Amino acid sequence: MHLTVDPADLPAVGSVRRRLRSALNHWGVPELSDTAELLSSELVTNALLHTGEGAVFDAVLGSDLRLRIEVQDGTSRLPGRRREPAAETATSGRGLLLVEALADSWGVQLRGDGKVTWFELALP
Repeated sequence: MHLTVDPADLPAVGSVRRRLRSALNHWGVPELSDTAELLSSELVTNALLHTGEGAVFDAVLGSDLRLRIEVQDGTSRLPGRRREPAAETATSGRGLLLVEALADSWGVQLRGDGKVTWFELALP
């Protein structure tokens, strides 16, 4: 699954979630949907809010039934976790913490003029 998201098109994050859920159902792994949608939303939103660029979203289900999600943006600035935890009432600041907690693996790779932030999920 391959999608391009225009810069500052935050409503498109919902479309990414819906299309990902549909793809996962089609691939026969609907049990990955909730976590994959949540983490994908976080990465796409981060790319749109913090880079001023659009994003390229890719989802691939490997032959080992591991789902790999990649979000590429146009800046080489690496994402960083907050030094201080987000306040309990904060509505942002937890995206990468969620990815770290829920993904089986994740990372960031510099690619071309930008970077790819990725995560993988295995079937439970």
